[in-house]
Amino acid sequence: MGATRRKFTLEFKTEAAHRVIDSGRSVAEVAKEFSIAEDSLYPWVRDERRRMEAAASTGDEPLSAAEVGLAQSDLGLAQNS
Repeated sequence: MGATRRKFTLEFKTEAAHRVIDSGRSVAEVAKEFSIAEDSLYPWVRDERRRMEAAASTGDEPLSAAEVGLAQSDLGLAQNS
C-alpha cells in the first residue's frame, strides 16, 4: 500500500515559502525545518514570488497568507451556497 499524501494549507505553504524568500535560507534548509520534500517547496516559493511580483506590478500590497486563506474560504462558501 502506498504512503498517504499529505495535504498542506495555503497558510502553511505561504509561511514555508516566505521562510526561503525573506530569510535568504536555502530551500533544502527550510524543507528540512518543515519536514517536507524540497520538490514540494520549490513550486510554493516560485508561486509566492510570482504572486508578490504581480501585486507589486499593480501597485497593490500582497495579501498575507491569512488574508489569502480567508478570501479562498469566502469564495468556497459562496460557491457552495
